Amino acid sequence: MAVSAVLAGPTDVEALEDVLQAAFWDDPVMTFLFPDAPSRARRSARLFRALLHRHYLPMRTVWTTADQTGAALWAPPGHWKLPTAQVVRSLPAVAMSLGRHAPRSLRFMDEIDRIHPGDPHWYLGVLGTDPPHQGRGIGSALMAPVLTRCDAEGVPAYLESSKQSNVAFYARHGFAVVGEVQPRGGPTLYRMWREPQRP
Repeated sequence: MAVSAVLAGPTDVEALEDVLQAAFWDDPVMTFLFPDAPSRARRSARLFRALLHRHYLPMRTVWTTADQTGAALWAPPGHWKLPTAQVVRSLPAVAMSLGRHAPRSLRFMDEIDRIHPGDPHWYLGVLGTDPPHQGRGIGSALMAPVLTRCDAEGVPAYLESSKQSNVAFYARHGFAVVGEVQPRGGPTLYRMWREPQRP
C-alpha cells in the first residue's frame, strides 16, 4: 500500500517524540548527547518535543503519516537556525533533556551550526521512522513533499547524516556528500547537499 505524507500538528507531538526517540536510540549523535543508555529514550524524547514545539511545528514544516509511524522535520530557506528568542525560551527544556552533559552537547551543536551552508536551501533537520516500520518507503514518502517543491521552485536541500549507512539512501534521492565534520569528541557527520532536479 502506498505511503503518503500529511502535515503534522500539535496533537501529533506525543506520538512523534516517541517515534523519534525510538528511531534515533542507537544514532551516533544521540549516544553522544545522551551517553546514559537507561535515560536516553526519556531525555531524547524531551529534546524532540522541544524541537517540534519551539521550531518546526510553528513553521508548518513537519510531515508524518496518517498512523504517525515517522516524521520529517524540515526548515524552509532562511529558517534553519533557531532565533535567539526561541533559544532562550527553549533553554530550560533543552538543558533538562541534556542534563549534566549540556555544555559539551551545546558546543557540539554550535560547531555543526558554524559550518551550515549560507546559500538559501531547505534543511532536513530530522528524519526518522519507527523501527518496526523501517524499510517500507516511509522515509522516502516523508521527504517527497519538500523535495518536489525544491524541484519545482529550483531550491537546493541540505542535511547532515550521522550514519554512513544512510548516505546511500539519501543519495537515491539526489543528495551528494559535500564534506564530513567531526566536532571535538563527537561522531562524524556527513554533510549532504541536493541540487534541484529537473522533471
